[in-house]
Amino acid sequence: MFRGLINSFKNSKFSTSVSLFNNNINNNNSRSFVHISQQLRKVHLMADKEKVFKFAGIQLLCGDNKEENVQNAIKHIDEAAKNGAKLISLPECFNSPYSTATFEKYSESEDGETVKKLSEAAKRNQIFLIGGSIPEIDKSTGKIYNTCFIFNDKGEMIKKHRKIHLFDIDVPNKIRFKESETLTPGDSFSVVDIGYCKVGVAICYDIRFPELAMLYSKMGAKFLVYPGAFNMVTGPAHWELLQRGRAVDNQVFVAAISPARNPSSTYQAWGHSTIVNPWGTILATTDEHQSIIYSDIDLNTLNETRSSIPIYSQKRNDLYKLDSINPINSI
Repeated sequence: MFRGLINSFKNSKFSTSVSLFNNNINNNNSRSFVHISQQLRKVHLMADKEKVFKFAGIQLLCGDNKEENVQNAIKHIDEAAKNGAKLISLPECFNSPYSTATFEKYSESEDGETVKKLSEAAKRNQIFLIGGSIPEIDKSTGKIYNTCFIFNDKGEMIKKHRKIHLFDIDVPNKIRFKESETLTPGDSFSVVDIGYCKVGVAICYDIRFPELAMLYSKMGAKFLVYPGAFNMVTGPAHWELLQRGRAVDNQVFVAAISPARNPSSTYQAWGHSTIVNPWGTILATTDEHQSIIYSDIDLNTLNETRSSIPIYSQKRNDLYKLDSINPINSI
């Protein structure tokens, strides 16, 4: 008897309605769970989202008059800051001719007028400043270096990079240049924290040495900036190639900032200051004339590149290893 009643209930419209009600509850719970999961994922992605900042590279026309060179640099720093740049770089040897015959004449110490003006500009504009490079004389030794002074947004000098690899080349029938005739090489690494990320700084010929870029990346640098002055021989052949190579090899942003080409100079700079992203894409570039290049540095692009092609987790540290002889210190 009871079995018959149960069977009758199972076949009734009431039983069907209860079943549909239960299914709706389950479906609604499932949809709610999916919705909550999606919202949590959005919150997680927002928390992980990196800040974006604007970088400016000043391709400066440099001549024989140091005071005019520095004034021109300050004017362009103010302009770049007014246009929203938070990190600004000047080119190599922006306050002097690029010549071994004049490095000593134009050299000054870190308490000289050029460094003072750069500090004031960084503080006034509340920007981080990579001060290209100048011939720096060490008062204690009399040695001259090709030096980049780096300042924070309070105008404090937080690092100075003395060019590690001196530009000594001899391309037959094309160009010969020997920085070592006048300059002394530096012996330290330069990675600074600008708040948005760590930035590795090196000068011109340093870019030809992939080990340095790899060490900077190992130190946490996500942006490499090279004030540089390639010439009319090496520039067309290697300038862009090296920047894109360092960017792709290390999955970092790279910028190389050149002086503008001065027709009256004995050393003809290639110009073509450029900014490259971790995928090797050129974000900004210019020709040989005086100008400012800008680009937003979106570190989310870097994270996406490293996630898509995870070379950092695929390195065979059981077979090879990159290390430094000197202690690695960064600011």
